[in-house]
Amino acid sequence: MSDRPSPLERLIRNGRLSRRDLLRAAAALGLAGFAGAPAVRAQAPRTRFVGYPFALGVASGYPTPDGMTLWTRLAPAPLAPDGGIPRDEWVTVAWQVAHDEGFARIAREGRVRAVGELAHSVRVDVDGLAPDRPWFYRFLAGDEASPVGRTRTAPAAGAAPARLRFATGSCQHFEQGYFNAWRGLVEDDPDLVVFLGDYIYESSWGDDLVRRHQGGECYTLDDYRVRHAQYRTDPDLQRAHAAVPWLLTWDDHEVDNDPAAAESEHGDPRFLLRRAAAWQAYWEHMPLPARMRPRTDGSMAIHSRVDWGALASFFVLDSRQFRDAMACPDPFKGGGSTTVDVEACAALADPHRSLLGADQERWLLDGLAASTARWNLLAQQTRFSPVDGADAPGRQVWTDAWDGYPASREKVMAALERPGLGNPVVLGGDIHAWEISDVRRDPWNGSPVLAAEVCGTSVSSQGWPAGHHQAMQARNPHMHYGRSDRRGYTLLTLERDAEVRLRSPRTVKEADDAIETLARFVIEDGVRGIRPA
Repeated sequence: MSDRPSPLERLIRNGRLSRRDLLRAAAALGLAGFAGAPAVRAQAPRTRFVGYPFALGVASGYPTPDGMTLWTRLAPAPLAPDGGIPRDEWVTVAWQVAHDEGFARIAREGRVRAVGELAHSVRVDVDGLAPDRPWFYRFLAGDEASPVGRTRTAPAAGAAPARLRFATGSCQHFEQGYFNAWRGLVEDDPDLVVFLGDYIYESSWGDDLVRRHQGGECYTLDDYRVRHAQYRTDPDLQRAHAAVPWLLTWDDHEVDNDPAAAESEHGDPRFLLRRAAAWQAYWEHMPLPARMRPRTDGSMAIHSRVDWGALASFFVLDSRQFRDAMACPDPFKGGGSTTVDVEACAALADPHRSLLGADQERWLLDGLAASTARWNLLAQQTRFSPVDGADAPGRQVWTDAWDGYPASREKVMAALERPGLGNPVVLGGDIHAWEISDVRRDPWNGSPVLAAEVCGTSVSSQGWPAGHHQAMQARNPHMHYGRSDRRGYTLLTLERDAEVRLRSPRTVKEADDAIETLARFVIEDGVRGIRPA
């Protein structure tokens, strides 16, 4: 018997594979097309479909001063594993960007090929457009036209736009509620959406479900493709994508609950193959620029910086792929998050543990050090501020958030503290609650305010009862507002000062519920922190 490790063993040990190893190992999870494996083409391009090919809508993202990324996926049978198009067939798709909704004045156009290896998804990185203005786009395949999407270019570098209005959202469990928050967002007409993770949920859980996932928990590429497609059939989510460009990052449920880099919550030895399948499907369904395409070793670089002229810089972070394993895990699980007493978990004090990984951390710190934007926004997944999380002796912290990586957070806090850094704001999600806070190193001993934190609630995923966050707010003097019993999104308007509005349907258990503002806050130019309006 050979002593050489198998491809799967090399993947588990090293986190990477050769191309040959990947193609061998990927077959176990239905990933043969993942790394661009050659496919046999059965016939010429098809022009007739079994149903409307643009059933998943259209989307745009990552605006630049001269363009953006456009997306669609041909899926005439969206809940079939192949989307209703045989995997060995390819389709020519035309795309157009126009000055007007009627496409009388076309500014840019071209053709691309939709192939089975990428689930017949289509993305186009458009350039050559004028800055800081709206545009309309569509796709054409056979005799069919997609819905018309509206997008926009960013202001020119160095330009000083008077205003940017954007929304943040996260955590949209399809079964636990309708996506009626997105209908309200379209009516609010923002310039941009920043999505902070948990776009899909890989598993079923929760109370009082209003609809059901197709299939069980996701493990294979086909599983994740069908799950993404099912979420994309939601009409309110489709409208939100068609109305405004998005920036995105992922969290855990795009793959599985509570992973840390190559380690799953329960020590699954095939986790990296599962993650590669999940991220491939994520790539196929999001308006991500071509530069973010999954690599042949299964990794995927999605952290990015997006500038809005001189007004704002977004630093979009990935706090899942490169983090160290969580400290003091539950011994019955072997991984994943837990709540621990700070004094009882020595690993928390390890100065080398990182939430972002060394390379991404340096990229962020260098970017903040050089930024001259009026507003600097860290778009990341979870709670940033120190928090005492439980009514018990000592300080209780949740190890999945930045509290579980205090040395890594200290480096970022030092960068936020720079006097010349314009108006730092930390954006977060994940916790299914609004937490509006002043960022302080030590909130219980009156340390200086470094930044504002706006951690948003979930779009539909259930949260704690109202009393939970009322008790948390009482234990955490830097927290101006905490609310876990309502779903929705956060709307921020950046001008000289910034306004923050918490927007919520009264319930996500009814599809047509209206949106209301629960609270308003102000961040003043040149004043660190946030206050009620």
